[in-house]
Formats: sequence, C-alpha cells, structure tokens
Amino acid sequence: MTSRSSGRGHPVGSRDVFLVLVAGLSLFGIAMVYSAGVVNVPDPVTAGAWVRQAAWLGIAAVAFAMVALVPPNWLQWGATGGYAVSMVMLAATLVIGTGRGTAAGVKSWIDLGPVGFQPSEVAKLATILCLAYLLSKRGRRSWESLRDLVPAAGIAGLPLALVLLQPDLGTAMAFVGIFFAALYWADVPVSLLALAASPGLAFVLAGDTLVWSVYMVLLICFVAWRAGRPGTRYLVDSGLVIALNLGAGAIASPLWNSLATYQRNRILVWLDPAVDPQGSGYQIIQSKAAIGSGGITGLGFAEGPQKGLGFLPERHTDFIFSVVGEELGFVGAALVVVSFGLLLGLLVRMATRCREEFGGIVIAGVAGAWFVHVFVNVGMTVGLAPITGIPLPFVSYGGTFLLMSWVAVAVCWRLAGER
Repeated sequence: MTSRSSGRGHPVGSRDVFLVLVAGLSLFGIAMVYSAGVVNVPDPVTAGAWVRQAAWLGIAAVAFAMVALVPPNWLQWGATGGYAVSMVMLAATLVIGTGRGTAAGVKSWIDLGPVGFQPSEVAKLATILCLAYLLSKRGRRSWESLRDLVPAAGIAGLPLALVLLQPDLGTAMAFVGIFFAALYWADVPVSLLALAASPGLAFVLAGDTLVWSVYMVLLICFVAWRAGRPGTRYLVDSGLVIALNLGAGAIASPLWNSLATYQRNRILVWLDPAVDPQGSGYQIIQSKAAIGSGGITGLGFAEGPQKGLGFLPERHTDFIFSVVGEELGFVGAALVVVSFGLLLGLLVRMATRCREEFGGIVIAGVAGAWFVHVFVNVGMTVGLAPITGIPLPFVSYGGTFLLMSWVAVAVCWRLAGER
C-alpha cells in the first residue's frame, strides 16, 4: 500500500488553523443555539440550550486535551477492542434504547440516570479507527476484486445496519461516507468503488423504469468490458455486481410499499413539499421561508421572525442552518459553508502529510463522515436532500455529538502531528 504523503515534516500550520477553525465554529454554534432560543412564546426545549451546549464544549475541551496526549500506537492497539465495545453498545440500544425530543421514536439513546449518550456517535469514531487499522495492515497488495472489499464492508456494514434498525437513517449515512473515504485513501481504484456503490444507485433509480433500464444497460456494458480482462476474478465480480443491482431494483418497490404513510411522505415532500404542507412538508416549507426571508445580509442576530414565532421546528438542532440563513442572510450562510469547505480541505491536507498510512486513513474517514453531515444537513434545509435528521457539526445543539466531534478533532490533530 502506497502512502499519499507528498512531503515530510510537521504540519503545524494546518493543525493550528484546523483547531482554530473548529473552535470558531463551536463558539458560533453556541451563539446560534442561543438565538434559536430567543422566541416570542416560551419554549422549554430551547430555553437554556445554549448554556448546556457551552457546558458540553467545556467538557469537550477537556476531552481534547486528554486524547491529544495519547500515543498514536495506542490508537492502533485499541482499535479492534473499541470497535467491539461500540458494537455492543449499539446493539444494546435496540433493547434498552430510548428516544429524545423530536426523535422520540428513534431508539438511539442510552439513559444513565440524569444523563444519556448516543452510542452511534462513539461507533462512528470506533469504526474509522478499526477500518484504518485493517486497511493499513493489508500492506501493499493491489485492489483488484470486490472480494478484497468484503472485510472493510463488514466493519462498516455492521454499525450501519444496527443504526438503521433504531431507525436513524441520517446517522447511518455517515457510515457510508466513512467507508468510501477510508477505502479511497487506501488506494482502492475509483472503478472498484463505483462498482461497490452501484447497488445503492440502482435502488434509488428503480423508481423510474426507463431510467433504471438505461442505467442497467450501461452497467452491463461496463462489467462486460471489465470481465473481458484476464483473470476469473473479473468474471465473478461482474456476475456479483449485476446480481446485486438486479436485487436492489427488485426490492425497491416492495420496500416502498411497506413504508408507513409518514415515511413515504418524508420522501415525497422532498420532491414536492405541497404533497403534505401541514405534515411532513411543514419543516421544509418553513425552512425555505426562513432562509429566503434572510436575503443577502439577514434580518439580524436573534431577530428572525420565522424562528421567533415558533414556526421553524427543530431550530436548535437539525435546522440550525435555517436560523443562520434567516438572521445572517446569504453572506452568513455562505461563510458557514465556506468554513466547512476549508475544514474538510485542511483534513485532506493533514491526511496527505501523515507519515503513517493508519493516520491518513483515520483523518480521511473523519472527513468522509463530516462531509455527509454537512452536505445532507445543509441540503435538507434548502430542499436539496430529504429530511433525515442529521446535525451540523459543531453548530447544531447536541452534547454527545459535540463531545465525540471534538474527540475526533483530537485524534486527527494527534495523528497529523506524528513524527
């Protein structure tokens, strides 16, 4: 396995800017959570949420200071054990898990008296470390067959399946980002990654028979060309890919019909919010109205009427970006998006400069998870992605998410500074 290192040395500049940017986003998040609680009608859910978020940031800072001192080889030694423990915790949520707030129907929390935590947040980092350990130990062997991806798919697929059973689609999507980002950084060919992702695309396209048929024809042509290369593994891969894509297309319609009405509406309102304007479409309609009313420079901090009158649901968690757009306008929203773009770019730079393959894959996996969070969260607030319930890193309210995000920051910061 070849390293992507394009230079040697200690990336102090990248690490420092990365840390300052994360701290800035976290403080900005506290300010926006405060603003989300400034409403005309008292709301016990958002009242004082910014104080709790600030307290969690203090805890996260302590956790960062502790994790940043951990020797990198300890992270490798504990990768498999940590993964096993996190999977046990994830499985436990299916038995003793509870929901909270607007996600009362999702069994993603484990309550420990007055406090609780989300094992899925722990599992994301544990999965990244375990994947990095597996892929870095593989050595320099080339990636030629889908069978080479099976161990990594198993590591990422188990937590994904457990999270889907909660059910929490938004968090499950983060494991997809982790899987593909880690494999890409481990030098898996893009063509092989495309084949691995093809069943998911077939499932999505199955809603339109013509589009799905054209897609299958193109796919068959590609795998037929690939199967013509020397080696039986390509022929086996081709048959497997076609079978998985046909299977994904076949189960799409029955699965759709098995969904409850509210679950279907969540997808339908993504295409047309007017399908259920007072139900599943209410959130996206109010979110678009809030962001649109902000104009170029916004209506002023803590002055948003959509938020202030209580029209915008989940304004301090999943729809915090809508508050940003309403009160700080296009300029504020664009700065937030640019900040996340810079954050992800710094992660890529840090991963590139890691001397050890393990460190590079870990940082790439964190970048993959955060990319999914940012893309889906911002996308759903403006109607470009279905509403799945996924927070915006460092900005949305959420203690466990903020804490584990800072632990991930510490891990990346430590690995990027390894000499």
